[in-house]
Amino acid sequence: MDQQTHLHAGGYGQPSVIINRNLQILKDTFGTMVSRARQRFIQGFLVFSFVLLVLWIATFLYGSFYYSYMPKASFSTPVNYYYRTDCESPTSFLCSYPLANISLMRNKKHVLTLGQPYRISLHLEMPDSPVNREIGMFMIRTTCFSRESRPVANSARSSILRYHSELLRTLGTLLFLPAYLSGAAEQKQVLEVELFSDYTDDPYSPSDTAIIEILSSKVQIYSSHLYIHAHFTGLRYLLFNFPAFSAMVGISSNFVFLSILFLLGYVRQILRFNRKPEQIRAHVLRSEREQNQQDNERNTPEGSTRIRSTNLRQRQNHGHQT
Repeated sequence: MDQQTHLHAGGYGQPSVIINRNLQILKDTFGTMVSRARQRFIQGFLVFSFVLLVLWIATFLYGSFYYSYMPKASFSTPVNYYYRTDCESPTSFLCSYPLANISLMRNKKHVLTLGQPYRISLHLEMPDSPVNREIGMFMIRTTCFSRESRPVANSARSSILRYHSELLRTLGTLLFLPAYLSGAAEQKQVLEVELFSDYTDDPYSPSDTAIIEILSSKVQIYSSHLYIHAHFTGLRYLLFNFPAFSAMVGISSNFVFLSILFLLGYVRQILRFNRKPEQIRAHVLRSEREQNQQDNERNTPEGSTRIRSTNLRQRQNHGHQT
């Protein structure tokens, strides 16, 4: 009876031990997998953070270079003319030509970048009136002044309304009569006068103001605007005309350079930490032994005598050399 009971107990106990052992193996395997997954996740997160940080620094460096190196591509400002009316003659009302004073400063900074060539043009919106047609050709004089009110550049350009015969004007008036009556269109012409084709500001006396004078007292003008366009060459031409390609090349170059620097620093730290403790301990002991030896030499009479003789010998050598 006891033997049968023992056999039955052993028969039922052996499968339970195997099951417990398998469960323990599964538990250890699952714990190892979770630990490895956590480690991989942390490593991936660190790598992603490192790449994101380097990419952000590379983008910031390229943006800083772009906005510090690239000047403003264009600039425009309205031109408001004024006359002198303090005439001595009672028959004349206008005592001067139309004159405009334009500031080339914005937020206390020069609009024109030193060393950058510009094209400066004047747009005149003029009515197609009999007075303007009778004036014919008129001159536009431009003078740039420095902060000391010294002229640094000047130009004189001529302009005239486009010619239209009486038949063309009549046909155009009849064709656009509804637009003229509703106010959607006007009988006017827009003249573009190139004042400077390749203007480069003087670095020693940059331009602060520009005086535009129309040498005709009878000219009629609706409105006028001054336009300044930069002529980019070399690297600035590539940065302005191909911004996406330039940004990709610049950010990639910065990213590679910064990655190499960070990797070299990381490898250096690894090599420093991987030094054997025995080497570090031997280096420390050697340094302490040398320091103690020097201190003992200073404290003993022989060492003091030796130090004095060495100093005296150095002074004698110095005197002979002098």
